[in-house]
Amino acid sequence: MKDSFLSFYPLLYLLIPVGFIIGSIPFGILVTKNKGVDLRTTGSKNIGATNVLRTAGKLPALITLMGDAFKGALPVLLCNYIIVNISQTAGNAELINTAKDFWGGLAGLTAIAGHIFSIFLSFKGGKGVATGFGVLIAYSPVSAIITLFIWIAVAAITRYSSLAAIAAVGVLPITLALLDYSKIKIVFAILFAILIISKHKENIKRLIEGKESKIGEKER
Repeated sequence: MKDSFLSFYPLLYLLIPVGFIIGSIPFGILVTKNKGVDLRTTGSKNIGATNVLRTAGKLPALITLMGDAFKGALPVLLCNYIIVNISQTAGNAELINTAKDFWGGLAGLTAIAGHIFSIFLSFKGGKGVATGFGVLIAYSPVSAIITLFIWIAVAAITRYSSLAAIAAVGVLPITLALLDYSKIKIVFAILFAILIISKHKENIKRLIEGKESKIGEKER
């Protein structure tokens, strides 16, 4: 990595499959298993914290939320550690920042993809919202805070978790452009948004039809 942030460095390339595997861990399934709940056949059939809340209660939902966020943040943090402490970028601040933007974004994207297409669930999974938030915490903390505020505001006003997620993720490229700009980060923000919103197609359809369940309601 002396000359380019894309120069071959084995540990960074290894983070691509590692990030996908970490992202694939289905915390919702694991947390609710002891309660005799199979999220894949219960409620919305989603493995995320919202469905856990509806079907298993607040504590399991909180544990799921934290687990899903952690598995998003971990690959990005590992990537940053490798770039700063192990790779040959010492003394080149610009190269370090560019490498962190690119490799951190790639590691985060693979973690989100792992959650959505989990290798432990026959390449099926959740919608990537909590995992995406975990990625943001490590990738762009300021943007993560604003994204959380947007989610909370929309959720408080509408009581629709899905709409809050769509709104928060949909404006993410703008949030990053205003608060933590780099061309690489904007590209990854767009990819994050496309990946997560694409998993909300059914929610969007139900929102339009007025059939989407609100926070705290049982799945319709």
